Amino acid sequence: MAVKLNKKAFENAKHLIRDGKTVKDARDDWSEHAPSADDENAFLDKNGHAEYSKWFLGVDDEHPDDQKGHYKFPFGDFKKIHRCAVISAESRAGQYDYDDIRDALGKLLEKIDED
Repeated sequence: MAVKLNKKAFENAKHLIRDGKTVKDARDDWSEHAPSADDENAFLDKNGHAEYSKWFLGVDDEHPDDQKGHYKFPFGDFKKIHRCAVISAESRAGQYDYDDIRDALGKLLEKIDED
């Protein structure tokens, strides 16, 4: 699997943090805060794949970019970046040796915790 850093999503995440669009939730909250499949589909239908892609720090070249499977490591709910999502994604990226994604998530977490 060729998963690499989605630089547009990284820029979007930094912009959200600068604008104060963050949820400083607890580490284990992502399972409750993550968008449902219905939420994802509704966002895709309304906004398309280009906007959808801005909410995932990883892209998988084994899947076409018009499929949800192409996008990995979500960090928010399509409105705000969630601290719990960043922590969860950072852990998973580290487990699978996606160092560039893990490092980007670590930088985002530092910025979230600075505020």
